[in-house]
Amino acid sequence: MASLRQRSGRSGRARDASDPGTRTRILDAAEELFAGGGYEATPTAEIARLAGVPKGLVFHYFPKKIDVLVALIDERTLVEELPEVEAVPGDAAGTLSRLARRLPLSASPAMRRILFREADTHGSVRDRLGRLNGEIIRRARFALELALPTARGDAARLEVAAVTFAAVLLYQENLCQLTGHHIDPDAVAELIAHALG
Repeated sequence: MASLRQRSGRSGRARDASDPGTRTRILDAAEELFAGGGYEATPTAEIARLAGVPKGLVFHYFPKKIDVLVALIDERTLVEELPEVEAVPGDAAGTLSRLARRLPLSASPAMRRILFREADTHGSVRDRLGRLNGEIIRRARFALELALPTARGDAARLEVAAVTFAAVLLYQENLCQLTGHHIDPDAVAELIAHALG
């Protein structure tokens, strides 16, 4: 890698442009920098430096800096790839806990920070966050309906429970940063199940 960065000229750049790992390194660098200091405070040159690529190569993959942010949001917070619900009748807490452990956001606190930091200023981020929140609520409500078949007639309570659970999952990183307290999704699942029981 160092030899590619030290090389100048067309052949080195062409090789970087065709390397499938280059785009991933750019996104990895952007994720780290955007999560740390924010999108606006991160120059494209810093993304290139951290990724170990020439600045022009960043623009080869992403013509504008906003395209880097959009790619991160689209590719690393995938609503479409949320897991199927594994519900156990009579075990609402276990069902919600399993759902929480399988959500892709639990694997990336950095992406969660980016989502919440940039949602106020970038429509595409706000839209993605809204879709993600809606999908988690839908899946949590469905999981609760399967786990608690007798509660199906109480749609309002199930909706509040699903919204509460989604909020905890999505906001746990922010709450931890603000308060220093880690919120255990299993404990929240137990609390919700008890309230619905």
